[in-house]
Amino acid sequence: LSISLLFLTIAIIESVAGLLGNGTILAASSTSCIRSKMLSSYDMIMIFLSLSRLFLQFWLMMDLLLSLLCETSYYEENLFAIFKTVFIFLNYSSFWFAAWLSVFYCIKVATLTQSIFIWLKQRISSLMPWMLIISTLFSFATSLPFAWDVYIVHDNFTAPLTMTNSSVRRVKVKARVFLLIILCNAGIALPLIVFVVSSILLVRSLSIHTRQMKNNATGFQDPSLEAHIRAIKSIFSFLILYVTYFISFILILSSTFLPFSIGEAICIALMAACPAGHSMVLIWSNPKFRELPARIFRHTNCHVRTRYT
Repeated sequence: LSISLLFLTIAIIESVAGLLGNGTILAASSTSCIRSKMLSSYDMIMIFLSLSRLFLQFWLMMDLLLSLLCETSYYEENLFAIFKTVFIFLNYSSFWFAAWLSVFYCIKVATLTQSIFIWLKQRISSLMPWMLIISTLFSFATSLPFAWDVYIVHDNFTAPLTMTNSSVRRVKVKARVFLLIILCNAGIALPLIVFVVSSILLVRSLSIHTRQMKNNATGFQDPSLEAHIRAIKSIFSFLILYVTYFISFILILSSTFLPFSIGEAICIALMAACPAGHSMVLIWSNPKFRELPARIFRHTNCHVRTRYT
């Protein structure tokens, strides 16, 4: 139990770090929009993504604290189902917004010549708001079935052992878990496909650009090459975090581990670490996001020096 509490404490610390990181991204993107008096596609994606991650990290902390401190009331009056359904909606939305970020990187950085790619490159600014809105509605629609199914699965797992036919109960639980996994895959499969396709196209564009550089004997300080590499690093770092989060998410959703067990605590810690880790990658890869924390640190440091001199 002490090891489980340690991992749960780590999950709370990671959630706080995620809140700070995504708050930084949200503040920097909003400030950029206010200064330029226009909402670019990139800032729009980052605002949607950071907001979804802020709510997700906050909801994960609330869910964790309530399950620890108010376990009895947490599972009463469908509160468990409500928390899990909102949690799943925020997860799906976050996956979609991150997928659109990879699409944006691909369209802006890649140098492909296909007609559909050129068409998207010309219309990405007008299409992006609709893509974000439709994906939010799709996330909401695919998360609604969990309001019923998650509660029934938990009810079957926590039912008294005096039931007359435990084998029938096990079959029903397995069927419900299988249904939940199908629903989860339905909500995650499309953004994952979008994400993988855009990553493949970006890598293909990089290989074409590298061959052209070799043929033209161009130096390796080419701005386009550096943009390709930065985008690919960002996308593949998120892909690793995406897969880690997805595995932990499925294990938690299917109730593979007992409540407050070490396995469940590790999964929760990984789920809290992945959004926080991705926000750190985004901040590190964008000077605009690094500028705000540096400016706050300088202002705080100057204020402290002025106060004590």
